[in-house]
Amino acid sequence: MRELGFADKAAEAMVRLANGAFLTVRAGDAVNVMTIGWAQIGVIWGKEVLTVMVRDSRYTFGLMEKASDFAVTIPWEDKSKELGYCGSHSGRDVDKFAQCGLEAVAGREIQSPTIRCKGLHYDCRILFKSRTDPKFLDAGVAKFYPKGDYHTFFFGEIVACYET
Repeated sequence: MRELGFADKAAEAMVRLANGAFLTVRAGDAVNVMTIGWAQIGVIWGKEVLTVMVRDSRYTFGLMEKASDFAVTIPWEDKSKELGYCGSHSGRDVDKFAQCGLEAVAGREIQSPTIRCKGLHYDCRILFKSRTDPKFLDAGVAKFYPKGDYHTFFFGEIVACYET
């Protein structure tokens, strides 16, 4: 394991994010993993921040609302099968860890786990949440919400960044 600065591999992470990443969250005894394809890394409020988006209809959303943190794992190895499964099945119905042979590993600085794989891991403490307000959406962006299933943005302070 190698400790990194939050921006050391940010450019590569954003390119790889197009192929998917794992978002993991723990709320009490419940743990879930889902696939994300959108995120943002930067500095907000003088803090290093990773922002993720979760649709309110997702099982993960309910956990994120109760959690104080989350983790993002961006695989360096091919995890397309697992990412596909985690992006098309709900943790309400199946144990995605078991179905995909994924191993949850304790986060370095947070309650939520990361995924054991060669990759980049971000441990994030939730700073702020903001639900998408459709009246402020540009028409080009509104097309992503034909059913009105909007995202909530979760701004997470990056408290650890490391590569395995």
